[in-house]
Formats: sequence, structure tokens, C-alpha cells
Amino acid sequence: MGWLCALCSVLLVSAAQLLMKWAMIQLPAIERPLDFAAAVLTFSPPVLALLAGLLAYAFSMLCWLLALKRMPLSRAYPLLSLSYLLVWGIALLIPSFSESFLWGKLAGGALILAGLLLIVWPDKKDR
Repeated sequence: MGWLCALCSVLLVSAAQLLMKWAMIQLPAIERPLDFAAAVLTFSPPVLALLAGLLAYAFSMLCWLLALKRMPLSRAYPLLSLSYLLVWGIALLIPSFSESFLWGKLAGGALILAGLLLIVWPDKKDR
């Protein structure tokens, strides 16, 4: 059950980051507080995406707390690195994010994944 809660937390926090990024691209610059506030009060699709992202973030924290209750921190915490890979991979597919593919970033992602596997791989005594 701990693994499922941790995975839900990773998926929700990744969705939250993507929703909030999309919303902030669409909304007026936050450096113009009056324009930003006026846009927020319209409840347009970007505002709804921002609210959905914040809600997903809150639910991800709830799932994270449940995961921490059920599994060792040394196993749970490294799973958060999956969100970096998910967000970058999905951001590559969304044109408005203007995310660039670089082989160095892919190599870094592969290193993160390899490190994650080394950390969570069960020891012989865990089996």
C-alpha cells in the first residue's frame, strides 16, 4: 500500500506542476499584479488549471503522508525523483512549454533512473 501511495503522490505532483506551468504561461505576468488579479477573478481555463494544479498538489501531499506512514523513508524519498522525469518527458510533448530535448538531459534522466533503481532494488535479506 505504501508503494501505491507514493506512486499516486508522484503522479499527482507531476500533474500539478504541468497544470500550474500551463496556467502561468497563459495568465498575465505576476509582475503586473493588477492584471494578474483581474485575470484570476475571471475563472477562465488557465485559472481553473491553476486551481486544479493546487488541488492536485494538496492531494499529492496527502498521498505522500500516507506513503511515509507505510514505508521506510529510504525507499519512499527517492521515488520523488520520478516526478522530474515525468514532468520533463511530458513537457517535451506540450509545444507551449517550449521545452528542448537535449541528449545531456536524457543522460541525466537515465542517471536519475539508474540511481533510483539502485536505491530501491531489494536486498537479498528483503526478499
